Amino acid sequence: MGWIPVALLAVPLLGALLLLLAPRTFRDVLRTYGLIFSGVTLALSLILLAAFDYGGPARMQFELDLPWIPGLGLRLHLGVDGISLPLIVLTTLLTFLCFVYLCWGGARGTSGFMSARPRALVFTLLVLEVGMIGTFLALDLLLFFVFFEIVLIPMYFLIGIWGGQGRRAASIKFILYTLLGSVVMLLGLLLVWAQTGTLDIEALSAAHGAGMPRSIQILAFVAIGIGLAVKTPMWPLHTWLPDAHTEAPTTGSVLLAGVLLKMGTYGFARIAIPVLPEGAAAVAPWLGAFAVVGIVYGALACLAQRDLKRMIAYSSVGHMGFVLLGFATLTPVGINGALFANVAHGLITGLLFFLAGAIKDRYHTSEMPLLGGGMLATMPRLGSVLTFASIASLGLPGLAGFWGEMLALFGAFQPANGLPRGLFLTYMVIGGLGAVLTAAYFLVMLSRVTHGRPRTATADPHPPDDLVPLDDHLVHEPPDERPVVSLDSPARRPAAVATLDPGDIQRHELLAWTPLVVLILLFGLWPGLLLSLTTPPVQTLLGVIS
Repeated sequence: MGWIPVALLAVPLLGALLLLLAPRTFRDVLRTYGLIFSGVTLALSLILLAAFDYGGPARMQFELDLPWIPGLGLRLHLGVDGISLPLIVLTTLLTFLCFVYLCWGGARGTSGFMSARPRALVFTLLVLEVGMIGTFLALDLLLFFVFFEIVLIPMYFLIGIWGGQGRRAASIKFILYTLLGSVVMLLGLLLVWAQTGTLDIEALSAAHGAGMPRSIQILAFVAIGIGLAVKTPMWPLHTWLPDAHTEAPTTGSVLLAGVLLKMGTYGFARIAIPVLPEGAAAVAPWLGAFAVVGIVYGALACLAQRDLKRMIAYSSVGHMGFVLLGFATLTPVGINGALFANVAHGLITGLLFFLAGAIKDRYHTSEMPLLGGGMLATMPRLGSVLTFASIASLGLPGLAGFWGEMLALFGAFQPANGLPRGLFLTYMVIGGLGAVLTAAYFLVMLSRVTHGRPRTATADPHPPDDLVPLDDHLVHEPPDERPVVSLDSPARRPAAVATLDPGDIQRHELLAWTPLVVLILLFGLWPGLLLSLTTPPVQTLLGVIS
């Protein structure tokens, strides 16, 4: 069934190409166009999930290996295993749910489809899906790099065209950081190619670094790791992330947090650790150090945030720190925890950004002091889902966010042979402190937003800025000509003072969020469902290190 990986790439690509050829009158069916192509892609990923051989040995399945550029020995090599399969399904699911949220959202704020350039928006999301899926399917180093880079352009336009007031600066910062990181990663990949004479990831993983001296492995691991760490993002290479998330539209934030960050961590599991085992062992203590600093830094930064989207963005820095700590342990427990946390973070943070977008649609601001509190009283369903997503993200046992962090910390308790156990015990203690701080900032956020008595008279007397942009959906003007008005203006009074659309959860929101809620509960109550899928390839991956 090697045709399934090709179909996963071909369907959204075909949808994007047909959209370029469609006449202008095609706008009338754009509401269902994106849903159809993303829905077919999701269905293909579910077929892949159903047809996967769960009882067989840890090997690649559904492989396709064809000549790509014969003169350079490059091949179109695609395949799926227990590491990539959950991420492929996660990608197709989140993309489909983004189209549900967009296309059935009516004209309400950023969730509605009546935004600027709707055809360009559908095209951008479909191209983005091609790049994301291709990254998880690629089994050739250069092919992996190509798909890894394809996602940058559509995400740049998502932020730069459909983003908020600071979208231009945020999109430029995003593209510069990620491109510079990718250049360094490409040098590392070329170094591996020069040393081994092959770009085939399967062959390189099976060789376990044979033919590469330890010094070369360390150099290549650092180069590849820097490129992956920028995308993850790892402290201190994370500074592009809060701006990108704050300014991105809701769908952009969901896909950025839910999938794009996973491309960086996936690269560690697919390429850096199995291909360069001696380099991984040498750099692991440093990787663990950066990971725990990111955990604590992200939590402290969250405590200082006033903007809800920015707080969720900084929480990703902390959560991805747990993923990196799991990889740094180089143990089956730690890496399984990292892969579990990868998927759990995509589900939970994707839901959180959906909720942040819905809140901004209703209150026309994401500043927590201006929201006024009392959401459980004014919109009990929306407030309840926000509470659920928050406690899932802080790692409550029984929900998906718990297992990945717990296994990563447990892996640090007993790291791989050759790693300094005392140092990793320190990392475990610091990571545990970060988990406590994670609970603190989410509880503070809930006390500000969902609890208390809702404000009905005046706005915050100390707003963060004197002037704020009027939202796109209040006036139909081009994005570059959005007027600026004072907070005192009745047209832009935040919180419950000027709530234009105070309704609770709508049908399209319920359809988009329910699958995420169900999966968070499912993986929280039945973690073995995911761990049984990742354990065999992880044991193969670590054969040389253990």
